Amino acid sequence: MKTKSILITIIEQLAVFEEQNLAKQSLEYADFLAFLNVNQQNPSIEKREIGGKEAQWIEETYKGSDNDISILIVFIFRYAKNYIKKALKDSIIQTADEFSYLITLMTYESLTKTELIGKLVMEKTSGTEIIKRLLKQGLLTEFEDSQDKRSVRVAISPKGRMELVKILPEMDKVTKLVAGNLNIKEKNTLAYLLKKLDHFHNQIYHEKKDYSINDLLNDIH
Repeated sequence: MKTKSILITIIEQLAVFEEQNLAKQSLEYADFLAFLNVNQQNPSIEKREIGGKEAQWIEETYKGSDNDISILIVFIFRYAKNYIKKALKDSIIQTADEFSYLITLMTYESLTKTELIGKLVMEKTSGTEIIKRLLKQGLLTEFEDSQDKRSVRVAISPKGRMELVKILPEMDKVTKLVAGNLNIKEKNTLAYLLKKLDHFHNQIYHEKKDYSINDLLNDIH
């Protein structure tokens, strides 16, 4: 392809990128590069077969990349959960959720229980149970919020810090394993797309939690 043809292609792609981001007040160069990367022609990889021969009607009804994304994200989460379980086998930290609560608190002086649960995108009941387990293990400390007596704050304890530092090398291995056989360009593209999805869904979680599925879909369009 000659230089002129390349420039024409870039301009055409820039127009498409701009059209897809009309709601944004400003467009970033980094986002455009990621858009170009994502829209390159990639070799086709067939999804492995999961259902039996009677599943054909499901595939015909729910075909398309949207369905694949939902299913594959769940599978990747389960693979990662299995690797994390291996990494934590010799630790008093028992689950991926407990690890995520501790690593988050490692970056804050303290958080209220509600703030912590919200940052980790969990239901209040489940989040409260995780905090209780970590307190019982001595990995967290809790105390009254000086600004709001109705709130209780939690912080990682010295024991929690020591345990976290001990398992971080194993968890680093997990992150490398989860990224699997992706090359650096593919990793950057996937990270960009997952961050984009996280921002989208996090807004729903915090601001539109009571919306119906239909209302949420109408908001997209």
